[in-house]
Amino acid sequence: MPVEGEYEPSPEKWVRDQVEAYERTNGQEANTLPGRPEPVVVFTTRGAKSGKVRKNPLMRVEHDGVYAMVASQGGAPKHPTWYFNVTKHPDQVTVQDGAEVWDGVAREITGEEKAIWWERAVAAFPDYADYQRKTDREIPVVLVERAT
Repeated sequence: MPVEGEYEPSPEKWVRDQVEAYERTNGQEANTLPGRPEPVVVFTTRGAKSGKVRKNPLMRVEHDGVYAMVASQGGAPKHPTWYFNVTKHPDQVTVQDGAEVWDGVAREITGEEKAIWWERAVAAFPDYADYQRKTDREIPVVLVERAT
């Protein structure tokens, strides 16, 4: 189901600016994090507390049309806010990868499935391995698959 409603941009100016430029240009601009070569996609979610539409650029980790959202937050001690959004509203996720936009359903993964996806995530963005070493929490991985 599409994520509709009132959009509340990130309180972080660089995130607001990146999302705006990415969406305006269908990912032709702002398609990497500042100073990084690895590509990003924009995930739209529904706020767990506010119910408002939220947008986050995250590293592009994709395999066979399925995308991973890695809740690393740079190895911070707490999960990123978007993690709580997708766990509360798993059927309210939209993925924009360049010009392609689609609605998805999110699910957190564990065990063997997570181990496989963690390898894919680290291959796409090697800093994830450092982020896991920096924090005591286990970094969650959430998959987003196309809604049927």
